[in-house]
Amino acid sequence: MDALDLEALRRARGIDLAVWPPRYDSGYAPRPDEPCWLPEIECAPAAVRDELILAKLSQQIAYAWERCPFYRLKWDAAGVSPETLKSLEDLRRFPVVQKAELRLAQAAHPPFGDYLGIEPGDVARIHGTSGTTGRPTVFGIGRDDWARVGEAHARILWAAGIRPDDRVLICSFFSLYVGSWGALAGVERLGATAFPFGAGAAGQTLAAVGWARDLRPSAFYGTPSYALHFAETARREGIDPRSLGFRILFFSGEPGAGIPATRRLIEETFGGICVDMGSMAEMTPWMTNGECRHRTGMHLWQDVVYTQVCDPETYEPVPYGEEGTPVYTHLERTSQPMIRLVSGDRTRWTDAPCPCGRTYPRLPDGLYGRFDDMITVRGENVYPSAIEDTLRAIDGFGGEFQVIVSRREAMDELLVRAEAAAGFGDIARLDALRALMRERLRARLGVHPVVELVPHGTLPRTEFKARRVIDDRDLYRHALESRGTYGDYS
Repeated sequence: MDALDLEALRRARGIDLAVWPPRYDSGYAPRPDEPCWLPEIECAPAAVRDELILAKLSQQIAYAWERCPFYRLKWDAAGVSPETLKSLEDLRRFPVVQKAELRLAQAAHPPFGDYLGIEPGDVARIHGTSGTTGRPTVFGIGRDDWARVGEAHARILWAAGIRPDDRVLICSFFSLYVGSWGALAGVERLGATAFPFGAGAAGQTLAAVGWARDLRPSAFYGTPSYALHFAETARREGIDPRSLGFRILFFSGEPGAGIPATRRLIEETFGGICVDMGSMAEMTPWMTNGECRHRTGMHLWQDVVYTQVCDPETYEPVPYGEEGTPVYTHLERTSQPMIRLVSGDRTRWTDAPCPCGRTYPRLPDGLYGRFDDMITVRGENVYPSAIEDTLRAIDGFGGEFQVIVSRREAMDELLVRAEAAAGFGDIARLDALRALMRERLRARLGVHPVVELVPHGTLPRTEFKARRVIDDRDLYRHALESRGTYGDYS
């Protein structure tokens, strides 16, 4: 294949790539037995698809230059312009964008910032961040952009195995959080039945379990932490989570679905396959980091959002096989386009083949942490995802944990507070479990942690993203003095 036949693609798949942004036929869908939504693109040789990506990128950058003062000023200062882009390699010459810059732009040009790209009156949806870690960020999304979000998400859900005869239970906040709405848009565009139950209200998880038992949804969307909380709630009601019949569980919002032990636990708990997805809310369609049904790591759907995995300090792309942070660029976005947005997530990428036949690069281990989540203890870099993977692989672990960084005298200390499984009440068994956890963590992390065991159900569960890391220099001493090494068991 020397080039994509755009006219043949338009006739066969209802997508017009001769214009920018692309036009999609909202009535198109593959046959249920087809593995790919757009096989001509998804399975094309990388060099052929790169020609399409370059054409879309060129038009996206020209659009941002013309419509978004934010980019024009930033690029002019860096000595680049749309004419700079002659190849995909030239994208590295364009400066990266940090989330802090977006917040400053919105403060100076409220409410959407000077990178909106469309008239404020053309904004069809407003979402955003909560602002719990700083100034809230407002997402203004145009109607056409939202339709393209649905198209992209439908295509990626198809790769994960969702089909029109599926019934999808969406257990995530329906509020400012855009992830749940994006999942809903994709499910609806694909033609499946959406059950947007939500999350967060008192008693809602218990109600969701009851509805799942009665309505028998075949797919589940939420965060990994919430899925495990959902399973615990079901068991308290005498319901085996496997009996609910989830065939596919797909996730975003936190790294759990890409952590091997957590993935195994979810699949053993529910009896369905665990599919990892997710990038950043600013990059919606966020599913463009998304696994196929073979679950070999998240494909980077490069013709929708072009992703470079870069060195976290220089932001130069790293070779395949190496670790870095994703830097994302929209290719079909008119409202608030993101051009080289830095994620801060940790990942590794590869161009090794996938059994599905798609030729996209992949993140074989998913997004397994953040560079700013790294804890330095006595010169060793410690990541919460490594702690989670280690604990969940140990029989006797009760399902939840906290990481506490503190100081004893002049030395930093790492305290891991972990639940024991229900029934671990014998002191000898607790002592053996604590010793095993300590040794496994020491071998994995390179530091000697203090392990504190607490009874099952002691630590808080979450309806959304788990917050498990506490940095408190005095808490170590207080915890051990007041609770002992076995917490409430003492």
